[in-house]
Amino acid sequence: MNLDPKPVRSLREIEMEVLEEGREWTRRRLEQRLQEEVNRHGGVFPPQRPKGAPPQAPNDASAQRRRGR
Repeated sequence: MNLDPKPVRSLREIEMEVLEEGREWTRRRLEQRLQEEVNRHGGVFPPQRPKGAPPQAPNDASAQRRRGR
């Protein structure tokens, strides 16, 4: 019989674990709601790119600054 107690976890460790669980729940719920909305409009989520389409260039401000706008 193993009588070794589990190591004591800090409140911070427990908080981080619970926050991560909450983020995952929120992500799944958001995905579900978005899928429901897309289904109402008859689309596909996530959007599918047409076959043979070239890769899309990043669209961020730093890339635009490098290109000189």
